[in-house]
Amino acid sequence: MKKILTIAGSDPSGGAGIQADIKTITVHGMYACSVITSLTAQNTTGVYGIHNVPPEFVAAQMDCVFTDIYPDAVKIGMVSEEPILAQIIAGLQQYRPQNLVIDPVMISTSGRRLLSEPAFSLLKEKLLPLGTLITPNLPEAQALTGLAIRTPEDMEKAARLLFNATGTAVLIKGGHLTDDATDLLYDGAQTTLFPSARIHNPNTHGTGCTLSSAIACRLAEGKSLPQSIKEAKTYLTGALNTPLDLGKGNGPLNHMYALP
Repeated sequence: MKKILTIAGSDPSGGAGIQADIKTITVHGMYACSVITSLTAQNTTGVYGIHNVPPEFVAAQMDCVFTDIYPDAVKIGMVSEEPILAQIIAGLQQYRPQNLVIDPVMISTSGRRLLSEPAFSLLKEKLLPLGTLITPNLPEAQALTGLAIRTPEDMEKAARLLFNATGTAVLIKGGHLTDDATDLLYDGAQTTLFPSARIHNPNTHGTGCTLSSAIACRLAEGKSLPQSIKEAKTYLTGALNTPLDLGKGNGPLNHMYALP
């Protein structure tokens, strides 16, 4: 059985973060391990508090996983503070996982800033170059590159700029585009588009976490980057197309839609 490690924050309402990652990994038939970076008080209506785990305890969690159940792929989500991020970077440099998917979570769906300015600089300079794939949405890609992104041409320009700065393949997610939701991958050699019609579902809490975890699962199976993304998008599209209406705000996906 393939083993996937998620390093991210906890969402008590179960729609995003560690909880969404574990659901996604489990549905893919793989074994989920987790390193929790932050406890959050959040639900479908917003993020109401963040309690960060002490950096040395994050490092201890990583040591316990890597020295006992070495993962076939790692997904990194929310890391809010520089000292925590520094410990994660040190752990990755020490244990060198083969497949590393980085979802640069900066702002919650409800608009809450989740990444401090010092952590943002460290993420750009030290973490992103360690990855196999970076998966920013349009606002995150704009923050990382300083470019205004409104069209597929803008997406490609930003992806190339980010790749040149990090040496890591970039998947810019097009969920914030006006006309459709096409994603764009640039791996340093070629650009690949993943066309996607916009799905009119108001319940999208945790889509980024879910997609990046699904990609990590496919990479762990030894599939190519384009094929991993294609299959992960198919899974996410199925979750978005399955009716589920929980909570009073931006509700979660039905991660278990494919189960009997």
